[in-house]
Amino acid sequence: MNDVTVAAPALKASGAFYVETVTWVRHWTESLFSFRTTRDPGLRFSSGQFVMVGLMKEDGKPLVRAYSIASPAWHEELEFYSIKVPDGPLTSRLQNIKVGDQVLIGRKPTGTLVLDGLKPGKRLYMLGTGTGLAPWLSLARDPEVYERFDEVIVTHTVREVKDLNYRELFEEELAQDEILSEVIGGKLKYYPTVTREDFRTRGRITDLIESGQMFRDLGTPPFDPAMDRVMLCGGPSVLADLKQQLLDRGYVEGSIASPGDFVLEKAFVET
Repeated sequence: MNDVTVAAPALKASGAFYVETVTWVRHWTESLFSFRTTRDPGLRFSSGQFVMVGLMKEDGKPLVRAYSIASPAWHEELEFYSIKVPDGPLTSRLQNIKVGDQVLIGRKPTGTLVLDGLKPGKRLYMLGTGTGLAPWLSLARDPEVYERFDEVIVTHTVREVKDLNYRELFEEELAQDEILSEVIGGKLKYYPTVTREDFRTRGRITDLIESGQMFRDLGTPPFDPAMDRVMLCGGPSVLADLKQQLLDRGYVEGSIASPGDFVLEKAFVET
């Protein structure tokens, strides 16, 4: 560790934030990227939760927003999946991070997209749009999910085919993973849909549910609150529509305090 030159003064951890180091960055498209950081041993979270993530401003104040943790609770690093907003206060800067840079990670993970917010059931549907895939990346790699459910279905709806990031993870890598492949077995199904380009499954997830196309494609029966549990994460308008579809079918929203048939995350505003 000798002869190390430090380009900028190191950030200092505070009561609210850990300071972690970027270990990996991947730019998927001009508007989507992922990154990983080191993880303080003291950070405990449940798969599906989010933390505040960000950078220090020049005035010494933190600039942060809520990010779902895309890595599972057991992983030694933290992974995040983000959009790039050209004039966004945070993402306009965050998209330029490189390996070795420092970022702020909140000390208090929270969020409603956790297994304990749901009653027991047979199937778990995780319906996500855009970067709303992030919590499913965590949960789909958590062995406890497969202990609780016989079938696990991850849907990812995007505008263009190039936005189907992590497709290889679901279609190939998990089945080849030494440890997870045994845990998952044949329980996991991945259902990508595209709204603005030709693709094998085209359309908004709400329309595919309403028409019954999603269930026909998956070979599963329509939503049944006696059997099926649902998690929702995505843009505000699609969340509102999905929630209404579930309520119309007799579903009851759950929380950790009062587990129900479905849960959704409302905490995210893209900046």
